[in-house]
Amino acid sequence: MRLWHHLREVWRYRELIGNLVLRDLKVRYKNSLFGIAWSWLNPLLMMIVYTVFFTVLWGNDRIERYPVFVLSGLLPWGFFTEAIVQATGSIVGNAHLVKRVYFPREILPITVTLSSLVNFLIALPVFFVLALLQGARLTWWVLLLPVPVLVQVTFILGLAFILATVNVFYRDTQHILGVLTQALFFLTPVFYSANDVPQQVLFHGLMLYPRRWLYWVNPMASIISSYRDLLYFGAPTAWDFLMRTAVTACAIFIIGYLVFLHYSPRFGEEV
Repeated sequence: MRLWHHLREVWRYRELIGNLVLRDLKVRYKNSLFGIAWSWLNPLLMMIVYTVFFTVLWGNDRIERYPVFVLSGLLPWGFFTEAIVQATGSIVGNAHLVKRVYFPREILPITVTLSSLVNFLIALPVFFVLALLQGARLTWWVLLLPVPVLVQVTFILGLAFILATVNVFYRDTQHILGVLTQALFFLTPVFYSANDVPQQVLFHGLMLYPRRWLYWVNPMASIISSYRDLLYFGAPTAWDFLMRTAVTACAIFIIGYLVFLHYSPRFGEEV
């Protein structure tokens, strides 16, 4: 009941959330030469780098239309990292508001997450243009794209609440987060196929199952795969697997929100 009460209070502040999202977007592109075009240029430039490295220098031609393949993973991954990194510092970075004005503190990480979501949605048309130019197969399954988006937003919000709380008390959280996100990037099938990960490996007499653990331990792996199923393969994703990820995302959201609510009364003293 306590959780539901706070969610209703956040909903009453939805106009404030909208204004903060607009402010964040305006500040992001203010005095920028290319402005909103950076939402398109950044993933495109990264796509070019990975394509040149893996298809030209590395000589890997096993994945058809590799630019489309890698961009289908880079876009949701960019949404994830941008939202998490900025949400971690959202409370500390708005200390002047936290100390002086009353509002539900969870609005700050929510605002950052929604701002990153808008940025992701702005960049998404670039994928469809590239896919059409590359002759990729786009099917009606792409209409189910809001499902993995909703799962990812839920997952991000849960982590954002936890990390924003920890960062209030331990300011080096943001520095550690940079290392962790970099490591997680290589453990997520963004620039490689999950099928490249062996199903089983014998390690010192112990049978390990890397591909299975990749999905179990890392929810972003299954989220990226769901995006790729709909966008790149043009096929329905493994819904049972996505639903398990959705349950995990909801659990992380609830735990993260409860942690945030427990410590939020102390934010004014700590920031």
